[in-house]
Amino acid sequence: MLGPVILAASRSDKMRRLISAAPVTKPVVDRFIPGETVDQVVPIIEDLTGKGLEVTMDVVGEDITTPEQSYAARDAYLELIGRLKELGLGTKAEMSVKLSMFGQALEGGHELALANVRPVVEAAAAIGTTVTLDAEDHTTLDSMFAIHEELRKDFPGTGCVIQAYLFRTEADARRLAESGSRVRLVKGAYKEPAEVAYQQKSETDKAYVRILKILMEGEGYPMIGSHDPRLISIAQELARKAGRKLDEYEFQMLYGIRSDEHVRLAAEGHRMRVYTAYGTDWYGYFMRRLAEKPANLLFFARSILTKG
Repeated sequence: MLGPVILAASRSDKMRRLISAAPVTKPVVDRFIPGETVDQVVPIIEDLTGKGLEVTMDVVGEDITTPEQSYAARDAYLELIGRLKELGLGTKAEMSVKLSMFGQALEGGHELALANVRPVVEAAAAIGTTVTLDAEDHTTLDSMFAIHEELRKDFPGTGCVIQAYLFRTEADARRLAESGSRVRLVKGAYKEPAEVAYQQKSETDKAYVRILKILMEGEGYPMIGSHDPRLISIAQELARKAGRKLDEYEFQMLYGIRSDEHVRLAAEGHRMRVYTAYGTDWYGYFMRRLAEKPANLLFFARSILTKG
């Protein structure tokens, strides 16, 4: 039951200051977030793609309080896309964006986020890749889906993320599982109330399988966001039963978690995409990684005990 406690800490300024100042934090954070700048992360992209993997890049940072910060977030993605173009990696790398980083929570935030994300989607399309809109807490989803629908009018490959622990997601999956759609399914990593989300892991896992079946039997392109060996095996079986070829779906896992499995799946012919985050505002992303899986928290705790 530590997950909800950690998620609550992810919203605490006091905990942010405490953890950020701890001398052991940076080497642990580096496991999940391999750099703060484009220059630092480029070698990571080249290494991963050189192993036959693909990547989705996330510039971390969600606590936007001014429009100027949202413009800076937009520009950070445009800088990244420019570097990917220089490297000729447009077909191997896509972008993942959180609309909160583009100003979604500010006054007039829906329009601001759409205005900020559109040039990023346009630039991505120009180098042969695309953008996926990450899901955040349930209060933001109607706005996210509306922006997704608007972007797909001109850029039909724009993807979105759905979260298995939310009660609404099965209906969302049925609506999204259409020809040309790209949908990443994850379990969910935000603290959500019992009125809108499953609270037990077992219930979330069952929902994940039900939703994945909808996506696999649909006409879109499912992206399986999970490190769970059992769910990966189930996904392969559902794909087989749905008659999908290996290039008609993909697996996605986080940088720094089960790296051997990334390579193994790619070697078997699967499309395997590594979700790779970078940037200076890493706290919220890092805390959700700890909350998602007890092994991540144990890794952090061991680091504190051995280096403290």
